[in-house]
Order: sequence, then structure tokens, then C-alpha cells
Amino acid sequence: MGEIVGAGLLAHVPTIVLPEADRLELNEGKEITLVTGLHELRREVFERDTADEYDTVVVLDSHWATTVEFVVTAQARRAGLFTSEELPRGMCRMPYDFPGDPELAHNIEKFADKHGTWITAIDDEYLPIYYATTNLWKFLGEGLPDKRWVTIGVCQTGDMEDHLRLGRALADGIAATPGRRVLLIASGALSHTFWPLREIRDHEASDLSHIFTPEARAADEERIAWFKEGRHDKVLDTMDEFWKYKPEARFFHYLMMAGALGERACTARARQYGEYENSVGTGQVHLWFDRPADGWTAPRTPAQEPTHA
Repeated sequence: MGEIVGAGLLAHVPTIVLPEADRLELNEGKEITLVTGLHELRREVFERDTADEYDTVVVLDSHWATTVEFVVTAQARRAGLFTSEELPRGMCRMPYDFPGDPELAHNIEKFADKHGTWITAIDDEYLPIYYATTNLWKFLGEGLPDKRWVTIGVCQTGDMEDHLRLGRALADGIAATPGRRVLLIASGALSHTFWPLREIRDHEASDLSHIFTPEARAADEERIAWFKEGRHDKVLDTMDEFWKYKPEARFFHYLMMAGALGERACTARARQYGEYENSVGTGQVHLWFDRPADGWTAPRTPAQEPTHA
């Protein structure tokens, strides 16, 4: 039986893969902590050698939007050079090479009907790849050649319930794959409004004063606090409110992860790597959730219980 042994809500912004000199120039001479945070996360989680060691990473990719179904990559191996159609100057001919997990992909597909959704495993070697996957693989997967990486896209015609259903099917597919120990990555931002083109170069530094509005910053910070308290129920119950601040991909990357971890019953607390930072108006953060000792839906501890007036 397979298991989900860790999960993260991680930022993939293009600046993290720029040369160091360019990053410092954009950020008033300082390193962005989204970079240092990923280095720390790799050391503490992705390079670990413990009882919770993993074999497969599943990326829930906010940049890959399908239309009539969810798609999960099923290639035995993915390799090539990636140039971004969005930002080809900064992400140009970046090499990637990692094994996939066809068995897991097809097992996830098998649970579509059970959960009232549509999932297809695709092994086409020409299937495009997106930087919400490749940028994080460069930090967390490159140099670890035995770790499998699989990607699932969001579905642009789906809603919150559809993405929770995908997460439920994902959890069942993992459980049905013998011996798998899986890390989930919800790859995407919090609030996600860019500054207009004629203003955007004035807002490239990571300082939070550049988040598009104070209200968007406050909404992000509120949810970061809830994640640290293990209050996934609060995040899910206030999605209508959060959508006002245009979270990346409508926060579908997180919703898929939440569906796999037990949704409102999930009590896993976040550990933050690096700071909450701006990227040209958008809110970015790295949050990692270790599996609680008693499971993702372990009873809430007194410190996690809501306070009452």
C-alpha cells in the first residue's frame, strides 16, 4: 500500500532560476529567501535518509491547464530542454531529466469514476512541460536520479469540488500502488495580481510593500497563519473570500493537495522555509507539511482548537 509522507505549498517564480547576480540586482542587492528556503527544504526533506524516505514526487502544477479532463503524466522518463513561452529570456534551454512513474499514473486514472471525475494518464513524449514543475525540480530533484517525478495539471473548466475530487482520486491511486512513498507539491502562489507592464519594473524587489494591494497581503498572511495552525478547514471554508484576491489558478493546486490529505479534516501544520515575499505584485511562500504521527487527519490538539470569545 502506498502512502503520502509529506506535502508542500511551494513557490516556483521565475526569479529563483535566474543567475545570482541578476537576482541581487532585482532585489536591491539581497538574495531572495525563496531561493535560500528551497535550499534548506532540499537539505531537510528531499535529501533526507530516514524512515519517511520517499520515492516519488507528484507536482500539482498551477501552470498546466487542461480543459475536458485532468491529465497525469505517465512517461517512464521525461528529459529535454525547457524554454518558457512566457519568459524565454529568463528561462531558456534549461535541461531536465528525471524518471516518471507510469504505474502510479495509471492507478490514479483508475479512480476517476469512483470520485465522479475524468482523469487520463498520458505517456506522449512530446507532452509539454511547465516551469511550475521544472523550476522546483531544479532545486529539489536535480542530482537525485532515483526519485520519480509526476505532474498533474489543473483543469480550467473545473471548480473547487472538481479539484477536491481529483485529490481524493490521487490519494486512492497512491494507496493502490504497492510500496509507494509520495511527496506532494502544490506548485503555485497565493494572491496573484501582477502590476501593469509600464509599472512592473518598479515592483520586482521581494519587499512586501510591492504586493499588489494591502488587502491581498492581509489575505495571504491570514492563510499562512492558518496553515501554521493546521487549520485547513478555515482555508477551505473561506475560499469565496480568498478568490477576491485572485490566487494563482484559483488555488486549484492547493485544493488538489487538500483533497488528497483529508480536506477539512486535515490537521497538518505548516513549517515555513524562507519569508513570505513579493514577486511583481504576487504573494509567494514555501510551506511544508509533515505528516502528523497519527496521520493527516489526526485529532486536533488543544493548541489547534479554535478559540471562542
